[in-house]
Amino acid sequence: MAFQDKSIQCAECGSTFTFTAEEQEFYQSKGYQNEPKRCPACRKARKSSQYGNNNRRVSRQMYPVVCAECGKETEVPFEPRGDRPVYCSDCYNKNRQIS
Repeated sequence: MAFQDKSIQCAECGSTFTFTAEEQEFYQSKGYQNEPKRCPACRKARKSSQYGNNNRRVSRQMYPVVCAECGKETEVPFEPRGDRPVYCSDCYNKNRQIS
């Protein structure tokens, strides 16, 4: 099925934007059933307001630790209790692939 560019009116700001053939192919490949309702600028603004500027809903407190495997200083998003080893992201991913 060949896609063609479509003009759509933004439900948020009312401006007209183009839903390109490439975007339509991408939507189909992801299994999306609906066309976008908002222009790219309004989608970006909505996403930013929902998730914050760094795409997180809540900023997390980070805790400094030393990796139990390689000794590198790093930070983790949880408070270590001391009863289990804590790893840097590299060592964690390496150990996770082994398991």
